[in-house]
Amino acid sequence: MDDEDVFIAKAQKGDVAAYNRLVMHYQSLVYNVVYRIMNEPQTAEDMTQEAFISAYKALNRFRGGNFKAWLLRIATNACYDELRRHKRRPQSSLDELTEENESFSFLRSPEEGPEAHAQRVEMMRAIEQCLDELPDDQRITAVLRDVEGYDYSEIAEITSSSLGTVKSRLSRARTKLRDCLQGFRELLPAEYRLQTSD
Repeated sequence: MDDEDVFIAKAQKGDVAAYNRLVMHYQSLVYNVVYRIMNEPQTAEDMTQEAFISAYKALNRFRGGNFKAWLLRIATNACYDELRRHKRRPQSSLDELTEENESFSFLRSPEEGPEAHAQRVEMMRAIEQCLDELPDDQRITAVLRDVEGYDYSEIAEITSSSLGTVKSRLSRARTKLRDCLQGFRELLPAEYRLQTSD
């Protein structure tokens, strides 16, 4: 968005139409991040709406810089709060995982037969289960980096963490994911399996 600063300045002066332009520009991005963390479409929709309401209320405290990171910080903080409040892990339906979740598009093949489809579905279920077992801070960091593709400095800004903390969380998350996925070794493509001495 080339004229983002103009819309932000207008929105800070109470221009709702200008703020709506920002919402339209960022709503898919915020929803995708929240959905990947929470894995519940309705919860993600509600939390995305709440994030934009919270951002609007706090807009006068935005002092410039990376608006996208500021907005995602509000959204990920809401995810932390929601996960803590319910002390639960998100649940995904199999249909959502297989058909709508672009995060796992690298596992798809255009010539996929029924058996390969079933294996892919099981692999995605295993990845989601392993992600669900991560501590919240590691899960959010792993989603931002390995699913959404943000770089370390962006993640540090979004999560209000140091670069070292981001790298540490990601390293621990990847180690736990690797160890967890070895429990599903038969589902992993050969190139992803750890070599064993058996």
